[in-house]
Amino acid sequence: MSVDSTTRIGIVTVSDRASQGLYEDRGGPAIRDYLAEILTSSWEPVTRIIPDDQAGIEQTLIELSDVEKCSLIVTTGGTGPAARDVTPEATEAVSQKLMPGFGELMRKVSLEKVPTAILSRQTAGIRGGSLIVNLPGQPKAIRECLSAVFPAIPYCIDLLDGPFLTTDESKMVVFRPKKS
Repeated sequence: MSVDSTTRIGIVTVSDRASQGLYEDRGGPAIRDYLAEILTSSWEPVTRIIPDDQAGIEQTLIELSDVEKCSLIVTTGGTGPAARDVTPEATEAVSQKLMPGFGELMRKVSLEKVPTAILSRQTAGIRGGSLIVNLPGQPKAIRECLSAVFPAIPYCIDLLDGPFLTTDESKMVVFRPKKS
């Protein structure tokens, strides 16, 4: 675990239209802005905008984990029920361990806002030293979901022997068990 190094965080927008320049990517910037607002430790984004293609998503997640050494990879988009929505399948395919609690909590929080949140299939998984978290595509939902799960993310990264993430505690208090 390193306190001084710069943490690399992958931010992946999964969208056919945004990857073709037909639609402005609002999801990736929403993730980047949220992290910039709460993180006080040094970090740098490694961004990608890719189409809704399972093989391409898998390749991007593998690259961000294995080559770019991102300790956290956050995706936006591709979590619905439509035929092209395959981000959870790609995440599951490249993960050694699934972390279903992340998706459960994000759906719970979203269901308090909209009944269609039950259609969302967010998930999370571990690949090597990377935590991969799938978020919905709407910026408002991104903020709500990240706010719900982020208190557990730094400790999860600690358990993967990753960098020590710190936050502005006036905006986000993370949970780490007290050492005995």
